[in-house]
Amino acid sequence: MEKAPTATIFLMYCAFKINLKSKKIYERHLGRSSWERIEGVSYIYDLNDFLNDPEIKLIVISTPLSSHYEYAKKVLEAGKNCLVEKPFTETTAEAIQLFKLAEEKDLRLEACQNRRFDSDFLTAVKMTESGKLGEVFEIESNYDYYRPEVPENIEKFSRTTSFLYAHCHSIDQIIGYFDKPEKIHCDLHQLMGEGRMNDYFDVDMYYPSRNLKVAIRSSYFMNKLRDSLRVYGKNGTSIKEKEDQQEKDIKRFYLPKGHPDFGLDKPEDYGTLYTLNDKGETVEEKIETVPGNYARFYEALYETLVNSKPPVVKPEETIELMELIENAVASMDSSCYSRLPM
Repeated sequence: MEKAPTATIFLMYCAFKINLKSKKIYERHLGRSSWERIEGVSYIYDLNDFLNDPEIKLIVISTPLSSHYEYAKKVLEAGKNCLVEKPFTETTAEAIQLFKLAEEKDLRLEACQNRRFDSDFLTAVKMTESGKLGEVFEIESNYDYYRPEVPENIEKFSRTTSFLYAHCHSIDQIIGYFDKPEKIHCDLHQLMGEGRMNDYFDVDMYYPSRNLKVAIRSSYFMNKLRDSLRVYGKNGTSIKEKEDQQEKDIKRFYLPKGHPDFGLDKPEDYGTLYTLNDKGETVEEKIETVPGNYARFYEALYETLVNSKPPVVKPEETIELMELIENAVASMDSSCYSRLPM
């Protein structure tokens, strides 16, 4: 695909783990990729070669966001099931149209939100459900970089390159676990100046019926990274400093086959639980990280396609996510959309 090899390699290793066969990869510019070809896979430049192949049951779209709607529509119209890379489409209206088309043709369409199987998020879920924290009232999720060269090189604002669109997985994690928030507040910035890239966001999601607030933040300008996930309860706090390691391993071609430690934290990377003992003293306890496993997404997708199990990412969750990020970007840049209340 036109995207960096990470997404394709990730797909290939997941297919290997659940014994699926990857048959073809479509490249819009055949031969331009510098990374090594995958044995047993055909590389094509004519999309019809994909669409007209009766053996192909699922087509995965990991091209740039601007082409997601166009390609997904073609795939569905050709009678193929479709998986679309996050954040799915540019607009909510496009997402609704695609899901309607999939329903009309009795096909499966899903957003690839594999980050629901990040180790730091799964560990936070474990601590939320453990009872050790008591009633959980606040969660902080941070996904930071120090890459000032990225926004410095983008001189024109575009929603397709906005930081919120590109890093929506943190919001999807919360929607997937807690459902749609009852109230939302979004704070987006262009630290390089008006009209430049959106390079910072702070999204607060409120669940008054649960007495819960979730704060999701990210920036390209954090030279001291914030803790990945903090969970605050009335009886304790859990802190996971480091994020999931799977993507880092994939990017360096350190794949699961032959590497049993793929994506795993070392003990020094475990999170910490802080509680009080009977004397009112703070007690620290290491939290063993729940292993992340992106292959679980594809295992669930297989079950959906073959055995009609419910999808991991429901259509309504994808639409809710699209509404949230679309409205948030609209509130920052009125030239993209008419201003919508949050």
